[in-house]
Amino acid sequence: MKIILLGPPGAGKGTQANFLKTALAIPQIASGDMLRAAMESGSALGKEIRATMDSGSLVSDAIIIELIKARIAEPDCKDGFLLDGFPRTVEQAKSLRDAGVFVDYVVEIRVHEEGIVERMAGRWIHRASGRVYHSVFNPPKVPFFDDETGEPLVQRSDDNADTVRHRLHVYEKQTLPVIEYYSDLIHMGEKCAPRYVSINGMESVEEVRTHIFKAIKQTALLEQFA
Repeated sequence: MKIILLGPPGAGKGTQANFLKTALAIPQIASGDMLRAAMESGSALGKEIRATMDSGSLVSDAIIIELIKARIAEPDCKDGFLLDGFPRTVEQAKSLRDAGVFVDYVVEIRVHEEGIVERMAGRWIHRASGRVYHSVFNPPKVPFFDDETGEPLVQRSDDNADTVRHRLHVYEKQTLPVIEYYSDLIHMGEKCAPRYVSINGMESVEEVRTHIFKAIKQTALLEQFA
């Protein structure tokens, strides 16, 4: 099973990615992780990537595609893989196909703006442990303080409402054309066109998981999470 998983900030994409990779026994491949691994390897390509990032420039799509091709050639990808958050643009999607990287499903977890703003803007974190609270859905016993240590909670700078809205708008601007690109491939009957699956991300974690597994015709695997 080869899957591209798309979703805006706060959609719960990371949680669903963990379910999918565990149930399907396939690796989760994120471009950020690959870039870090390449830099840590000390290879010529890794040094080139580090120099590019240190200069404040973006790593080219061509390099990321080469990293993906090398990664999916590894033994743990023999039964498939999960591409997390890539491609983000139509150009990247086209480059994947041109490189001969085809997938079975493009799964997008959809959310509406105000619901995500409420979900993310209400998050508070205990920095030392990573415990996450929410002012509405999972409030601490004492407002703004960790339940276990009593230490103050903090809010990530990118979790304020204005920043969340901006990140959602950037995602929508970039990703809607990607969805249209894959939809066009399907409608034109292109060879190896993936199936596009749209999931309502505003439902519970369990409901989203169920819809995804049913959409990719893996209902039996839901028993692992029953």
